[in-house]
Amino acid sequence: MNHDAYDDAYIREILKTVKRIALVGASSNESRPSFIVVKYLLERGYEIIPVNPGLAGQTLLGQMVYGSLRDIPGPLDMVEIFRNSEAAGPITDEALALEPLPKVIWMQLSVRNDEAAARAEARGVKVVMNRCPKIEYGRMSGEIGWQGINSRILSSKKPTLAGKGFQKFTISR
Repeated sequence: MNHDAYDDAYIREILKTVKRIALVGASSNESRPSFIVVKYLLERGYEIIPVNPGLAGQTLLGQMVYGSLRDIPGPLDMVEIFRNSEAAGPITDEALALEPLPKVIWMQLSVRNDEAAARAEARGVKVVMNRCPKIEYGRMSGEIGWQGINSRILSSKKPTLAGKGFQKFTISR
């Protein structure tokens, strides 16, 4: 697969089908991007399992934090890697040791490890690199346009009220 550019249908299908996501590199610091992504995805209905050895046993946004992927009970749909490109290799290998395998390995913005991607794809796991699921969800739902960013998607969809007075779009419609 060409990991330099992804078809919107590929990203949309992933975001529509995954439900249970382990986010490796989650932070309890509210100003860190990983914290913001955990919060955003939780608000969009995903089950997020934070993974951070330094926070293991604590809760983050009401979710139990685990020290490693192998400590998480039950299957995962996606492993999101919020670490550097070098660390993505061993994290991918840990994900590939899980039974059952996750459906997707997603490497955050600026994270790219082609060798790890090849190992995952050889096992039938989809891979996304150098992308943020929060940004991709916002772009595809149209929410990102509220911030003045051109999403390249025109829509007449009406936003829905998502509790506490916030509007949000969804990719499910």
